[in-house]
Amino acid sequence: MNNQVMEKPKLDVFDQLESEVRSYCRSFKTVFHKARNAKLWDTRGNEYIDFFAGAGALNYGHNNAKIRKKLVDYLLEDGVTHSLDMATEAKETFLTRFREVILKPRGWDHKVMFPGPTGTNAVEAALKIARKATGRTSILCFTNAFHGMSLGSLSVTGNAFKRKGAGVELSHSVFMPYDGYFGDNVDTMAYIEKLLDDPGSGVPLPAAVIVEAVQGEGGLNAASRKWLRRLERLCRSKGMLLILDDIQMGCGRTGSFFSFDDAGIEPDIICLSKSIGGYGLPMALTLLKPGIDIWEPGEHNGTFRGNNLGFIAATEALAYWENDQFRRDIHSRERRMRLTLERVSEKYGSMCGEVRGRGMIQGIAFRKPELAGRLSELAFESGLILETSGPRGEVAKLMPPLTIEMNTLEQGLVIFENSVDKLAAEEVKS
Repeated sequence: MNNQVMEKPKLDVFDQLESEVRSYCRSFKTVFHKARNAKLWDTRGNEYIDFFAGAGALNYGHNNAKIRKKLVDYLLEDGVTHSLDMATEAKETFLTRFREVILKPRGWDHKVMFPGPTGTNAVEAALKIARKATGRTSILCFTNAFHGMSLGSLSVTGNAFKRKGAGVELSHSVFMPYDGYFGDNVDTMAYIEKLLDDPGSGVPLPAAVIVEAVQGEGGLNAASRKWLRRLERLCRSKGMLLILDDIQMGCGRTGSFFSFDDAGIEPDIICLSKSIGGYGLPMALTLLKPGIDIWEPGEHNGTFRGNNLGFIAATEALAYWENDQFRRDIHSRERRMRLTLERVSEKYGSMCGEVRGRGMIQGIAFRKPELAGRLSELAFESGLILETSGPRGEVAKLMPPLTIEMNTLEQGLVIFENSVDKLAAEEVKS
């Protein structure tokens, strides 16, 4: 990008009025003005390619034209926007389309719960219903997991920094090693099976296991399909429910609608949010097998669980999944991203570690964790937005909208590679 910033934008209002908890605006120091698909522009007219996509909430791009038209038409017709959990035409249409496009082709009969507008709402509902359905209290979770920022979700999140923000003890969770946590030569599933089989291990039988097929915030760690199948079998043998958190990895991020589609498993509970809202609109789902759906009416609720604009946008977004073309488009972009990442990793092997991720969420783990953050700074100066992940922020993460034009993807990858070159030059000087 030919980004020429003559003077730094003023962020006084944000510095003076917004809480110190603000985060992303500290990394991307400008005031954004408009956006279209995979690009943003700030108030000074500078253009940026977006390899962050709202932390996965914008799989279908900024201001998707087809979805926007549906939203505008709905608003101009005085469509209901807020309805709690009352029945509306918008919700009826979404539920019907979701069943036809997503559930039926997989042979599933999961019930759809609207727990509230964000991912952590979906997880909280999943944890509560798992305990209610099994009568047990603990939840088995994994190293480097991230499931949300409310107390229940934090209790099954591994990141020490995030957990510290709770201010109270986080309990009723049992952490186990994720696939590959000890390296390729250690079978973590055998370790977990042993602890749950041994009455002397001190590990109580959990109500459920909550897992991500790919750990986005945890460093782009991807579980093998075999490991996920063994986890499902373990859950069945022990009467534990399997909760699959697909909040960031769902809606096509890894190539198919669900990140676990090719593993051949059927989770008892699935958590969706972020891009299920289609247009970056707040929306979340907790999918439940019918036998688990034992809620009393109103036992779990939320004022904004009836976001009808989300229903409208989500319904239109499902059109991408009516045939196989979108999945093929994602895979072609995945391959292009992988080529660049592997070339960079090989070129700078002393600085870069392994290439991680799957689909259109990939990245490089740096041997010095701070280099990933510095790379993000250099890329932003050249007009590319990318973030870091991992327990030490050591992974530079590429996560563009799934709808990114191929030429824009190429431009972004060039900026990324040039930024790595600049980073390597800095390292030589230091």
